[in-house]
Amino acid sequence: MDRERAVELLGKYLTSPHLIKHSYAVESVMRALAKKLDPERVDFWGIVGLLHDLDCDVVDWKNDPSLHGPKTIEILKDVSFGNDEMYHAILAHNEATNTPITNSLDRALYASDPITGFITAIALVYPDKKVKSVKVKSIVKRMDEVRFAAGANREAMRSIENLGISFQDFAQISLDAMCEISDVLGL
Repeated sequence: MDRERAVELLGKYLTSPHLIKHSYAVESVMRALAKKLDPERVDFWGIVGLLHDLDCDVVDWKNDPSLHGPKTIEILKDVSFGNDEMYHAILAHNEATNTPITNSLDRALYASDPITGFITAIALVYPDKKVKSVKVKSIVKRMDEVRFAAGANREAMRSIENLGISFQDFAQISLDAMCEISDVLGL
């Protein structure tokens, strides 16, 4: 699969700047996780992360969350991009589709999706609003503050432990990945 084509698809279907940045953030975390869990397929994992929310500007997922994911798959199939493994992971990252998490790719995407928003929320409370100012201990501490970034699915983030990665290590991996693309994220 070609990342350049994935970036073109992202630009065609996503218009919201925050969703585009989120997609790049999830791509970076997925690539970092793949280096540990599936080093032969780093690019594939990254593309799955990049395209996981492709339908967010196309469907009314806030009123009907079950639409999010299936429309992405429809789009990808219409342009002959992706494969069944990718489609399954994209569906499984949204609990509303009732698609079971069955493998490490699914689990990684399920955990990576909310942690990128969570780290972004933490960065935005710092005076400089920079992801490089965020510390792992702040991420770990904020996990217990249920009113902070209340929409972030903490259960999903902690589920990374099912892959043998502690939450603290996952926070470090995710933070490092996002710092590498801080210019793209504008953080």
